[in-house]
Amino acid sequence: MMKYSDSLKKNKDFQKVYKNGTSKANRYLVMYVLPTECAKNRLGISVSKKVGNSVVRHRVTRLIREIYRLHELEIRPGVDIVVVGRPSVRNLPYAQVESAMLQLCDRTGIREEKSEQQYG
Repeated sequence: MMKYSDSLKKNKDFQKVYKNGTSKANRYLVMYVLPTECAKNRLGISVSKKVGNSVVRHRVTRLIREIYRLHELEIRPGVDIVVVGRPSVRNLPYAQVESAMLQLCDRTGIREEKSEQQYG
């Protein structure tokens, strides 16, 4: 499970990020980012029925969550993040979803340079 982050679960939390946050998008994903006062990050993942049936949607959700988990230490603390999967993400291999996601992390400015002390 994610060490330093919680999940966004409530609809009103999602709405707050959509309304007040900044967004960046590429062909596969949309990322909304809202700075908060918390020391922890909160990640919300939204994959609509346009992407596919529940099996497909859950696969996309798991991919996004896993990519976030693996790169969690590179993401600066104190942000709410909502990642929205677009229909084109449906059949992508892991590596492509990962690069799409990291690209958005860079473009929204939430990804810090890798520090050496994270490998402990």
